[in-house]
Amino acid sequence: MAGRASQRVLLGCALLCAAALPCADSSRLSAAESQSQPTVAATNFPIASAARLAGDGKQTRFILDLDQTVSFRAATLADPYRVVVDVPQLNFQLPSGTGTGGRGLVKAFRYGLVMPGGSRIVFDLAGPAKIANSYVLEAANGQPARLVLELEEVDRAAFMQLLAPENRPELRPAIGEAPPAAVSTAAAPEAAQQKADGRAVVVIDPGHGGIDNGTQSSGESEKNLVLAFGRALRDRLEKTGKYRVVMTRDDDTFIPLNDRVKVARSLKAALFVSIHADALPRAEGDAQGATIYTLSDKASDAEAERLADAENRADAIAGFNLTEEPTDVADILIDLTQRETRNFSNRFARLLMGEMKSTVRMHKHPLKSAGFRVLKAPDVPSVLVEIGYVSNKGDLEHLVSEGWRSRAVTSMAQAIDGFLAKRMATAGSSN
Repeated sequence: MAGRASQRVLLGCALLCAAALPCADSSRLSAAESQSQPTVAATNFPIASAARLAGDGKQTRFILDLDQTVSFRAATLADPYRVVVDVPQLNFQLPSGTGTGGRGLVKAFRYGLVMPGGSRIVFDLAGPAKIANSYVLEAANGQPARLVLELEEVDRAAFMQLLAPENRPELRPAIGEAPPAAVSTAAAPEAAQQKADGRAVVVIDPGHGGIDNGTQSSGESEKNLVLAFGRALRDRLEKTGKYRVVMTRDDDTFIPLNDRVKVARSLKAALFVSIHADALPRAEGDAQGATIYTLSDKASDAEAERLADAENRADAIAGFNLTEEPTDVADILIDLTQRETRNFSNRFARLLMGEMKSTVRMHKHPLKSAGFRVLKAPDVPSVLVEIGYVSNKGDLEHLVSEGWRSRAVTSMAQAIDGFLAKRMATAGSSN
């Protein structure tokens, strides 16, 4: 089975790279574990100070004000109709709410970091449109440098023609790439360290990040709340000295769903914990408390299905073309390894619920299941924890509270201790 899984992972990497998507797993993994590596100040990156739309349903123009000229790449994506603009990493200093409203051919747009050194702007289109013109203007006559994108309405046939490989620019931020040798040498110490270490690996996965804000409420973004929680959990676990703790992201970077799973599988992790904070649409009323999700082919209820659908769209939100991703998991789910992994996942979920309910408020139905893509590693026990609802006032007050976070982290760390102690003891006695 290991051979089949390895072949599928290699095939997935080849497909992703062929699509020119930013998926340098080894370098990203190395960066995720190098906590001491200095971070470049945001002020060193070009600054985007304003963005606006003009025009109508036939022709629409996007203008981004910059403090210096930048290189860029632009491309269109279908189903849903989108335009993606990749640029070097920018320091976005745009007014709050920028992009939430649309005009003409653009329903809305979002922006943010999509990989270290690269930013992305994704436009949701009202219908098929082509990039009629795109260029960067240098600063002149008291006006800042500007990136300009001109869109023009077309029919679907013309739009789909633009998606032909020979007409499609590379979907990759316009930044310098590390030579292949640098990537391979970076991966070698990781494997050697893991082999020499011997401790169980726990992967913490703060959801969303970069261009994908997740849910937002009262000025708070899910991506920031779960990152703070994930860092606190990492610090708590590292203090014990029992585990190697790896974060799928330790900064405001977008990580594709497939890459999050690959981090856990490549390190043969003993446990994968994905951290999120949901929001319930107003039409669906109010909900509160933490919920623990495990993988299932069939959702346990409508809310679980809605959440899984929303979380599984993360790559589309960031502009990735999911039609070119491998579907290697589908036929693995029936293997005995997957069944055993699900049993371990369910066991940890129950243990986690028992620990958390004594310290934090839990949802009225705290254990649920659904088809989350990020939980589909066939050989790594995985859970997704919604630590609360940002749409609920009481939950949001907890999510921003360091005291609440400390209590929740402590209970989660105790559950991890209990689960791994028993699993490691069982594994040791069977050898």
